[in-house]
Amino acid sequence: MTLTLSPSSAAVATIQAGMRPGLFLTGPAEMEPYGRDWTGDHHGVPLAVARPRSTTELADLMARCTAARLPVVPQGGLTGLVGAATAEPDRRELVVSLERMAAVRSINPIDYTMVVEAGCVLDVAKQAAAAADCLLPITFGAQGSCRIGGNVSTNAGGFNVLRYGMTRDLVLGLEVVLPDGRIWNGLRTLRKDNRGYDLKQLFIGAEGTLGIVTAAALKLFPRPARLEVALLGFRSVPDVMAFYAHARRACSDLLSAFELILRPGLEVALRPPASFPDPLSETYPAYVLIELASSGPVDLRALIEDCLAGSDLVADGTIAASQAQAEKLWLYREMMVEHQGHGGRYYRTDVSVPISRIADFLDVALAGLRAAVPEAQPVAYGHVGDGNLHLNVIPPTGLDPAGIVALFGRAQEVIYPLLDRFEGSISAEHGIGRVKRNAFLQGLDPVSRELAEGLKTMLDPLRILSRGRILPALDPAQPEGAREWY
Repeated sequence: MTLTLSPSSAAVATIQAGMRPGLFLTGPAEMEPYGRDWTGDHHGVPLAVARPRSTTELADLMARCTAARLPVVPQGGLTGLVGAATAEPDRRELVVSLERMAAVRSINPIDYTMVVEAGCVLDVAKQAAAAADCLLPITFGAQGSCRIGGNVSTNAGGFNVLRYGMTRDLVLGLEVVLPDGRIWNGLRTLRKDNRGYDLKQLFIGAEGTLGIVTAAALKLFPRPARLEVALLGFRSVPDVMAFYAHARRACSDLLSAFELILRPGLEVALRPPASFPDPLSETYPAYVLIELASSGPVDLRALIEDCLAGSDLVADGTIAASQAQAEKLWLYREMMVEHQGHGGRYYRTDVSVPISRIADFLDVALAGLRAAVPEAQPVAYGHVGDGNLHLNVIPPTGLDPAGIVALFGRAQEVIYPLLDRFEGSISAEHGIGRVKRNAFLQGLDPVSRELAEGLKTMLDPLRILSRGRILPALDPAQPEGAREWY
């Protein structure tokens, strides 16, 4: 099956005629910020950039794009890591940015819900919830740039998944514009609604391939009034995992984050321009950032101290004495992520394994990487409570671009087969996009692929929306497997 599309400036001009002025950006300079993502690895050149102001304007635009068979790529804050939201580099795709649709439509502190438009920056939504004495628990480093629609479309994770779940667990309802311009209004705030199929789940984590999320109804929680943060040193990853099992019981379900950092990752965080010292008096093979939070009158300090006293697995540690110290402890985690890219491109993974198999997986995977890419530096860290690991590889300084790509390929050949062996996943929270499409399709069983293709064909029969993301483009100009992405 092949599909003929019409990616041309003439098609854009036809669509633009009759729509409100100011919808499109077409100049190279004004489109340039919409052509690259946060990683710096994925660059594209949009045919044009459309910035709708409302759901109805977007619906009108999509109906026109379908009639003109014009390929469309929805775009949020461009903080994704898998090339899903950047256009192809050949001016074939219309980018639809949701940045103008950024309103917080409502907050209900009795229902503990909020309705937010897709273009709203996550941190703005979190602050609006906090102003109503509520918590929107989606939390990660990019929250000052990423947008709600992207969080929903990628089923974003983050630090608080252990306690509150993925974005999927927080979505009560959605408003979605379908590829043909119809609006599906599933924007409900009901906690219980058992009427037939839960259609919103089709669009959560679909990376914009089935429809464009324009608004979301989200669960809120009481805003924590008390917080305790500690950074702990361990002699081994097995000790970390044994302590995790202990902490889950000892902390009375108030554990909101449990972050693992291996020593090489902490050393990356300490690289210049870092201005803070090694956090503990001695160095350890593994570290954990642990956070407890409560909205009620619970003595969290006593709870965390009792938890530590009840285990002999912790070799050393420090508990933050103030909010400022707590934020500084979290900076070690955040700077590790930021500093990895200071030397240029590096290989990123976003994998998951059963929690009970984290220690064994890391042991085997790191040994495999040391053998396959001895010149590189593996950096391992992750969210222990949901089995999500980031096992990244930093190339040596001065390696040429071809050598970097070859190194990335060798690293992937170590890690991906191990995920099958350990019953894991190649994507825990970042999605598939274009970067992982080929690997995803190779591991997909025939029935799952048939169902996925059936959903795509039903909702987007012309394949104009996010073509080549997750599923192949079915376009002779974009043959499956034509490009390897890292």
